[in-house]
Amino acid sequence: MKRLQAFKYELMPSGEQTRHMRRFAGARRFVFNKALALQQAHHASGGKFIGYFAMGKHLTAWKQESPWLKESPSQALQQSLKDLDKAWKNFFAKRASFPRPKKKGRGESFRFPQGFKIDQPNSRIFLPKLGWMRYRNSRDILGTVKNITISEAGGKWFASIQTEREVEQPIPVATMAIGIDVGIARFATMSDGSFVAPLCSFKKHEKRLAKYQRRMSRKTRFSKNWHKAKRKVQKVHSRIANARKDFLHKTTSALSKNFRVVAVEDLQVRNMSKSAAGNADKPGKNVAAKSGLNKSILDQGWFEFRRQLQYKLDWNGGILIAVPPQYTSQTCPCCGHVAKENRKTQAKFECVDCGYENHADVVGAMNILARGYRAAACGEDGSGLARKRKTKPASVKQEPAEAAMQEATHV
Repeated sequence: MKRLQAFKYELMPSGEQTRHMRRFAGARRFVFNKALALQQAHHASGGKFIGYFAMGKHLTAWKQESPWLKESPSQALQQSLKDLDKAWKNFFAKRASFPRPKKKGRGESFRFPQGFKIDQPNSRIFLPKLGWMRYRNSRDILGTVKNITISEAGGKWFASIQTEREVEQPIPVATMAIGIDVGIARFATMSDGSFVAPLCSFKKHEKRLAKYQRRMSRKTRFSKNWHKAKRKVQKVHSRIANARKDFLHKTTSALSKNFRVVAVEDLQVRNMSKSAAGNADKPGKNVAAKSGLNKSILDQGWFEFRRQLQYKLDWNGGILIAVPPQYTSQTCPCCGHVAKENRKTQAKFECVDCGYENHADVVGAMNILARGYRAAACGEDGSGLARKRKTKPASVKQEPAEAAMQEATHV
């Protein structure tokens, strides 16, 4: 099987190379925004969609109008048009939102599909119109190099090297299955009763970040002191993001190596973290409380957790199953009774029908695992909606009890 993998390294450019990279990123942003505006104006006038090859002809004309574009590598500008073309296709396929113009200082990057050289023994890389540049060689590059993306983050420049290589079909070593219920008080609670404590990277640095943001707000916009204050804010943001990324990588790597099947909730994080402010006609309720909850949800990184878990399980031969999250913490894993009253508090679960007691997050993880089994076996969603009844016959109560407990404890 083919494996696409990226290897990211920190670059150590000279002052002149840094200035060139900023200019290249600015030219790439200019071409992207100009092509986006042209596409929108063409569509508003009733014209058809302009494809990548047709847009390339406009790029030639733009270079004549703006000669400074010729100083940037042609590959980087062409790749910018390819990125926009892909963004439009994702929008039409309803995989992404409407393409937006790129802003200076956000996601500065450009890409080289060819023309580069990598001298890994000497920890240096050659880039068109930039020359040789040293980088922090932290690990070996595996596979055939396909392209190199240069990006800026937190005042530092990085090279992301995408490779492709043939690997043998992974043979899973682990044989166990687990259900995972993600939360805020507990980042991940397992169906076997164990849990992973949350990192709360943003919460740890929130006061420090607010202090630097206040200092930045008092400076004259775009002055030298304002840029100095901005760099300090960016540094704190980078530290928060790096700590969260490190935590997620370690957690997902451990799970993918120790379990063959992992069942998780199919959470819509974007909808869960929407603002409750409302509008002038319909103002929201408990806006401050919802804002704090949204901040805590986004601080956990649930979407990135599932994304990393997906590809790491694929690499190790495992399976990730996403199940509907409805009523997972209100369904009794012993008798199958579904009621809001089963969850006494945020952490305590006590079934009002059979008296089963456990931690609410553990109960949710057990139900997630049981639904994962049903989804894998016969494609059932296992949402629990059809089973939401107050009473059940005594003969029926024992079957879900034995099945759910056996699945959650013996696997």
